[in-house]
Amino acid sequence: MDWAGLNAFVAVAEHGGFSAAAEQLHLTQPAVSKRIAQLEDSLQARLFDRLGRQVVLTEAGRLLLPRARQMLAEAEAARRALHDLGQHIGGRLSLATSHHIGLHRLPALLRRFAALHPQVALDIRFLDSEQAYAQVLHGDVELAVTTLGPTEPPLQATTVWDDPLRFAVAPDHPLARLAKVSLADIAAHPAVLPDAGTFTHRIVAETFTRRGLSLQLRMTTNYMETIKMMVSVGLAWGALPETMLDAQVQVLPVHGVKLQRQLGYVVHGGRTLSRAAQAFVALLRGVS
Repeated sequence: MDWAGLNAFVAVAEHGGFSAAAEQLHLTQPAVSKRIAQLEDSLQARLFDRLGRQVVLTEAGRLLLPRARQMLAEAEAARRALHDLGQHIGGRLSLATSHHIGLHRLPALLRRFAALHPQVALDIRFLDSEQAYAQVLHGDVELAVTTLGPTEPPLQATTVWDDPLRFAVAPDHPLARLAKVSLADIAAHPAVLPDAGTFTHRIVAETFTRRGLSLQLRMTTNYMETIKMMVSVGLAWGALPETMLDAQVQVLPVHGVKLQRQLGYVVHGGRTLSRAAQAFVALLRGVS
């Protein structure tokens, strides 16, 4: 729609002439005449009759005037709404995260975000990291806060936390009695790890594969809390984040081996994030 032409049309109709309309619009009279001519050409209808020094609406002009006023009012309302959108953050934020990050990393951030932006409705989905990646890729969520794995366009990943993993066993596990522990020693005992398709499993498994060692899996589960429980009762060894270590488990001193994963957020490079999502990303960047 030719908004400039409509604006000029309403101004001429309301002020009764081109000179008065030009003064109100802060334009020259030829500029107003040109806008009206272009509007008439696009509508294929004459909007004004020039009767000497008097300008009157034609039948088409009388038909258009109330509609033009309504369209301009709607355009102004849309402009104000977009301006308000830039001033206030509301709406809905769809976010995917893993159970571990949701329990151990996000609570303080979510509390702060809710305090800063109480009008935002949070839609939080607890998913495995690989599923979270897929939801971002397919547009089901705006961003995912999860364990980071190999990332290819259009997905974009940003690290927020380094998350070291440590080999851990129950205090009465046979490995706990060894002063020095090698990967071969660990590989001789059953393990409990996340599913084979997960980023965390690959980090651990590739560490052993590079030494020509294979794993004995007692079971797999994607819940770190369950893995810790299995480790703490002596059923298997596991690779636990440092944030979960306590007196229930004993860390194995493995020289020269460093397990580490990165935690962060993933977005779709082709998607324009809502202001709510942008605000949450800003908080994450503040942490990193």
